[in-house]
This record gives sequence, structure tokens and C-alpha cells, in this order.
Amino acid sequence: MASDNEQPALDLERARLLEHALTTTREALTRLRYGAITLTVHDGILVQMDITERLRFKER
Repeated sequence: MASDNEQPALDLERARLLEHALTTTREALTRLRYGAITLTVHDGILVQMDITERLRFKER
């Protein structure tokens, strides 16, 4: 268990990870035209992002 002195550092690290996850997700959404993005979260932290892109060769 983290002491009171370690808690602010853990909170800062968690905030940094969250900001990185949000930035990465935003960039993936911006680039993706057709497909899916799957996020895997463990203990409230994004640990994996799978991007499946579909290429369309003919418009409907």
C-alpha cells in the first residue's frame, strides 16, 4: 500500500497515463475512416489499443 507521500506521485503518473491514452485514442479516431478501435482496460488504466482498419475500394 502506498504511503501518503507516495500518493501524489501515483496520482500524477496516473494522470500522465490517462492524458497519453486520450491523445493516442484521439489520433487513432482522426486517422481511421472505416474500422474499429478496441480499448483494453485493467484496474482503470488503458493497457492496450487494437485498431482494425477496413479498406474500401468501391463506394456504395
